[in-house]
Amino acid sequence: MKQIRISIAVIVLLCLIVFGWYQHGYNEIVKLDQNVKSSWAQVESQLQRRFDLIPNLVRTVKGYSEHERGLFENVASLRSQWAQASSVSEKVEAANALAPTITKLLLVFENYPNLKANENFLALQSQLEGTENRLAVERRRYNQAVEQFNAYQQSFFGRFFANQTGKIESATYFKAVEAASTTVPEVNF
Repeated sequence: MKQIRISIAVIVLLCLIVFGWYQHGYNEIVKLDQNVKSSWAQVESQLQRRFDLIPNLVRTVKGYSEHERGLFENVASLRSQWAQASSVSEKVEAANALAPTITKLLLVFENYPNLKANENFLALQSQLEGTENRLAVERRRYNQAVEQFNAYQQSFFGRFFANQTGKIESATYFKAVEAASTTVPEVNF
């Protein structure tokens, strides 16, 4: 009789341990997935801020440099691509395509002394630079969240829980465009 009680206690204890392990693993993949989604929302918020600032900056610069029409059209086109992107991968690609163009746009003002003194331009430029800094921070945080999610998801037990929750697809990293990391933008006047 005493042996049966001990056996039942051991079985109950093992069931509690397995249930605790399962609950922790399941909750961990859900938490990591939510962290990736939250981090992406922060990146997207900064990208939206960037894309909202660009038309004002372009209009201000355009008044001083009408012959830079090709650059402005390129900025507008890339901004439209980002607005039409539906997936994280498409938005990452569109944002990466715009980064070197923004650098060129900011370099345009170097050739226009009156533009340097324009308060609207300086304020917009400062806001855009601040947004770019915030965006860099949010991209880093997003990539860290993706790294944690992907690492857990690819671990031995993590794969099991990823299958249990249906989160079997790895999250997409936000990477710099190869040309942007190896080539300095060139502006010709």
